[in-house]
Amino acid sequence: MRFKNLTTVIFVAMFLGILMGYYLNVNKVGAIIQKIDETSTQIQALQTDSTQADSATAAALHLKIAEAKKTKLVAEKEKNNTLIFYQTLTTIFLRLIKMIIAPLVFCILIVGIAKLGDLKQVGRIGGKALGWFVFASLVSLFLGMLLVNVFHPGKLIHMPLPAKGAETGIKASAINPQEFITHIFPENIFDALAKNEILQIVIFSILFGVALAALKEKGKSLVSALDTAGHVMLKITSYIMYLAPLAVFGAMAAAVAVLGIGVLNKFAVYIASFYASLGLLWCILFGFGFLAVGKKVVSLFRHIRQPIILAFSTSSSEAAMPKTIEELNRFGCPENITGFVLPLGYSFNLDGSMMYMTFASISIGHIYGIDLSFQQQLTMLLMLMVTSKGIAGVPRASLVVITAMLANFGIPTEGILLFIGIDQILDMGRSATNVVGNAIATVVVSKWEGAFKKNN
Repeated sequence: MRFKNLTTVIFVAMFLGILMGYYLNVNKVGAIIQKIDETSTQIQALQTDSTQADSATAAALHLKIAEAKKTKLVAEKEKNNTLIFYQTLTTIFLRLIKMIIAPLVFCILIVGIAKLGDLKQVGRIGGKALGWFVFASLVSLFLGMLLVNVFHPGKLIHMPLPAKGAETGIKASAINPQEFITHIFPENIFDALAKNEILQIVIFSILFGVALAALKEKGKSLVSALDTAGHVMLKITSYIMYLAPLAVFGAMAAAVAVLGIGVLNKFAVYIASFYASLGLLWCILFGFGFLAVGKKVVSLFRHIRQPIILAFSTSSSEAAMPKTIEELNRFGCPENITGFVLPLGYSFNLDGSMMYMTFASISIGHIYGIDLSFQQQLTMLLMLMVTSKGIAGVPRASLVVITAMLANFGIPTEGILLFIGIDQILDMGRSATNVVGNAIATVVVSKWEGAFKKNN
């Protein structure tokens, strides 16, 4: 069977992945996970009893604990072995994508700045981009705060609360602005390239591009070589994208196998409320896109729908970055602006993640019967606006920031455990929204610069 485009194949792969995941959950994985959960509960109960028992009884209980831990470990290995094929499909694709992100950003940004040849223009574009990022982040945070107070999903969740002081497994360290600022500047560009430290790569590329432009005729051959290398990276992206359906199939199969369909019943209101909020945010973002490019915003959606689907299905906005760069260039955004704004956006303009921070933080308060005043919520919003920028790029960054924020407002941090089980479902929406937000940001800045080309 032949498909007209890759997007159709990805949709089919997503559907098949859901079916496969459901089959795995019902026939094997669901029972294994239930066994793991029951064993974990048994271990906690035995550990509690052992602290209150005499030495002889405690010794016997410790033997039972060791046996239960062994049973749990066997079950976890069985689960991993069942899912390893599907997870490997996604892992290979994501590793290939990460392989080209650093060289792609490096080449495109250097060439763009070298062709501009004007440091003032670079500063102007950067200023406009950061101004938009602050505005979009405030809109996302405020919308999350507003809609969680409209829907009140936390008050509709009736589940046993986690034990006081329960370990969340999330390190909520204090945000250190000095460390964040110094981390932006690379000690070793090769180390930054190896670790995909996008902000460090951007800083080096700006300096390299400005210096290359200053060389004028002497630097033209290197500019041409880097320009060619950038297009080679885009060509490699097109090859890697043929693996996207397999990655999507594997990601959806593994996710549904672990979560099951039943999880939707327990958290239906919370999930539906959050996705409705994301839908409204999309309308606002595309509304700004309409103000910038008019009816061509429909064409923009067609261009970025494949990166959106990819980010949604793999729960990784980073996986969609190379394809987003390619599609925005085709849409009419100049390569130098796309290569500059988009990498910055992946560190400073994660609109879906920003919305979730206020939405989840206030929801957890509602679950515990803690209603923050408007002033407290506004304070939380402003604190999240600042602290979230210092944690960008960290895995599960939203949960890290939320956990750090809860304690500041007297909300039990262990409340985050209620949502960890469904975080992948929520992260799918957050990741897709991050792609939309950064695409709109690039288009808006291109329009402000008068550099947008009406290609279609």
